[in-house]
Amino acid sequence: MKARTAALIMAALLVIYLVFVVNYALVLISVDEPVAKAMGIALIVLPIVGGWTLVAEIVFVLRGERLLKRLREEGGLPVDDLPRLPSGRPDPTAADAQFPVYQAEVEADPESWRAWVRLGLAYDASGDRKRARWATREAIKLSRTSTSTLP
Repeated sequence: MKARTAALIMAALLVIYLVFVVNYALVLISVDEPVAKAMGIALIVLPIVGGWTLVAEIVFVLRGERLLKRLREEGGLPVDDLPRLPSGRPDPTAADAQFPVYQAEVEADPESWRAWVRLGLAYDASGDRKRARWATREAIKLSRTSTSTLP
């Protein structure tokens, strides 16, 4: 829940920032100097990219949470019995030791979104956020293409 609150606060701050950028861009566009107009037009691109990125990130998180909820309801989440660091994160060494189990599960059934979600959780526990997001994206893609197991 803390992560969701932090994400919502960051999203709100980004929206406020983008509003200020658009306002400043409109001021620059209204100036009669060609360079100022060009800068204003260029500044309009930033809110578009920022807004698109924000929406894409929110959609990713919501779809990932939906898959986690469904897996939890099915009883398919891995048992979280890893030792913890003082920060509360799983010990990466212990997580790395369990990782081959989830990797083998995906290799055995690469079309299973459930296996990909578990692999994403294993990557995250090991501290590899980039691959955790990649595995979660694969799970989302597979869940959307599978007509019998849509979340």
